[in-house]
Amino acid sequence: MNRRSFAQSVGGAIALSALPGSSMWKETSSNGTPGRIMAIAAHPGDGLFTMGAVVAQQIGRGGTGALLSLSLGEKGAPKDIQVQQYGEMQRTATQKATHLLGAESIFLAYPDAEIPFNEESTLAVCDAIRLFKADVIITHWSGSWHRDHQNCHLIVREAVFYAALETLARSRPAHSVSKIYYADNWEDANNFVPDTFLNIEAVYEKWLQACDFYPMWRGQAGLFRYNDYYRALSIMRGCLCGYKHAAALMSDPGQRMSRPQSL
Repeated sequence: MNRRSFAQSVGGAIALSALPGSSMWKETSSNGTPGRIMAIAAHPGDGLFTMGAVVAQQIGRGGTGALLSLSLGEKGAPKDIQVQQYGEMQRTATQKATHLLGAESIFLAYPDAEIPFNEESTLAVCDAIRLFKADVIITHWSGSWHRDHQNCHLIVREAVFYAALETLARSRPAHSVSKIYYADNWEDANNFVPDTFLNIEAVYEKWLQACDFYPMWRGQAGLFRYNDYYRALSIMRGCLCGYKHAAALMSDPGQRMSRPQSL
């Protein structure tokens, strides 16, 4: 059970941790409380389905949350809906979902399937991080077959570096992100190894209501069975850590510890 912590809060209020090679769990705590958590996703659905429960959990524990979508996911439109119209549907759904969860919604609106990894996009995300003053960021893992997800991962890692750079003059002062986590996304599963499990039972129903604003969640014809998959995934992850429903995250390799006291 190396490198695996079963946590109540990404912000660090309570954590359950296991020492390498041990079969016993111990509860540890810190004086910290959840801070400002930012989910950064290539498409709005990715943000809500894979990161929304974590954001809601942190808000429920006294933190502040935001969802940044790099595109509107408009090219996932079914045949009977125009691409532009579908993009606006996605925007509206996201605004309703984040309002329900008590989070902010931010859009950069790059063309779906064409999100660029370049200086312009990286600085745009850097500015958003500085504006929101994110303490913790959740985003896509790199092991994805989806080009937008791959680029989002690269953009965020560079943007976190830029955001903390004191000598980089932007409209907002420099800000350092404490921790980065990667979301449990069916499209980003290559070499994804979760090591952090959050109890989302308190916000589970609210998260499902938020996801239900999206037609694709509700089984839109021809699309992946998001509803079934992510509901089942929360149960499966919960089975691994003794919770009824859990969200699994993968911590950035650079911040892993073998004996964590808290997140």
